[in-house]
Amino acid sequence: MAYDQALAERIRKVLAGEPGLTEKKMFGGVGFMLRGNMVCGVLDDALIARVGAAQYQEALAQPHVRVLDRNGHAMSGWVQVGPQGVASAADLRRWVMAGVEQVKELPAK
Repeated sequence: MAYDQALAERIRKVLAGEPGLTEKKMFGGVGFMLRGNMVCGVLDDALIARVGAAQYQEALAQPHVRVLDRNGHAMSGWVQVGPQGVASAADLRRWVMAGVEQVKELPAK
């Protein structure tokens, strides 16, 4: 399945104006990066969101959120948010900006 282009476009609008924004095709989807660090992405019809280790369990407790599993390994600090979890602009913005805040604490790559 191709990734959700409409969701990718919504993410572009949230991230518009962020310095150093780049996009990269990956895992059959697309990733959005700031200063070389991935903030979020789209895989199939879901948002891949960076939440960090400290907020990981809290994020997993949210509706429509599940573990991001790549090749049988859970990616700690990352979650997958289903379409219903990002249906509103406010919900999408909250998840995307959580990733931006995490990346701002990382050194540029």
